Amino acid sequence: MAAAGAGLLSYAAAQTQLPAGIKLGTFFTDRPNADDLTMLRHAGVEAVSIWTTIENNSADWMISMRKKLEANGVQVYNFGILDLHCDPTLVLSLPGVEQKIEQYKTYLNNLGRAGIHYTTYAHMSNIKNQPTPGFYQTSVGKTRGNADTREFDLALARKLPCSFDREYQEEQIWKSFTTFIRAVIPVAEKNHVRIGLHPDDPPVASLGCVARAFRTYAAYQRAFQIAGSDNFGVCLCIGTWAEGGKQGFGMDPVEAARAFGAQRKIFKVHFRNVSSPLPRFRETFVDNGYLDMYQVMKALREVNYTGIVIPDHVPGGGYPGANNAYTLGYIKALRDRVNAESRQA
Repeated sequence: MAAAGAGLLSYAAAQTQLPAGIKLGTFFTDRPNADDLTMLRHAGVEAVSIWTTIENNSADWMISMRKKLEANGVQVYNFGILDLHCDPTLVLSLPGVEQKIEQYKTYLNNLGRAGIHYTTYAHMSNIKNQPTPGFYQTSVGKTRGNADTREFDLALARKLPCSFDREYQEEQIWKSFTTFIRAVIPVAEKNHVRIGLHPDDPPVASLGCVARAFRTYAAYQRAFQIAGSDNFGVCLCIGTWAEGGKQGFGMDPVEAARAFGAQRKIFKVHFRNVSSPLPRFRETFVDNGYLDMYQVMKALREVNYTGIVIPDHVPGGGYPGANNAYTLGYIKALRDRVNAESRQA
């Protein structure tokens, strides 16, 4: 037993020193069992993104989970709290917004105490509490191999009822964002936590009578100015960026990776492909959409991105299924290829 214990410790010590450059990651459960941890080791996953609920907004819980993953050679890149993400109270400044902001500050303090230095945030409100299909998707379609997948048709979405009791204009969304980010950024800076803003998905002007602000490259530049902090940047969701395309966002995903990378603003990457840009799209397997994902990975390598790249919205079900494993393998192959090409250049 002593020998086995020593072996585990030496394995962890060797593996938690992550290599330089792009990290292979995945979404991961907040209740891992032995099989989950074995899958990470066998797949070569280097870092995980864990989403949990407000009950686990605790430094002690985060530290315990971090140590469990580190003992298996895996870094916890971020803990997300679902109750503080895409939250209508924060986005629409509903009653109780001050308490929500205080909860978020506590969350940032807990991340800092736990040694976790990144979190993803999305300032969009009408994903939660919608029927399926709803505003996030208008139907469940099929992609390769008859796998179930998300479909979105803007013409159908425009016929759905309002999410709330009135309409919310874009400047109201900007006002609530300004209030939120200026309140929490000092706490993020104190705790050395970076906040990556996820784009609005889908990136359209309004859904359910609620405007959506973060759907262009120019909007991100405005957000950077409002936050005024090196700790505020981008969760670059390639799938969402592909949904908007160059016409919607003002640049395509490869151009976005280069532009944000030049600013050192890419903090996390969601690696996903879709069939076509808006007004209609279907999520596809990573190798089966309209984007050349090799070019995306190559751009990330060119700008010396060193964070996590993870599968996102995998058709047919995500973690821990076979389709997620397939996507991980594809991401790893692309990452290793661009690294090798960079060394040969």
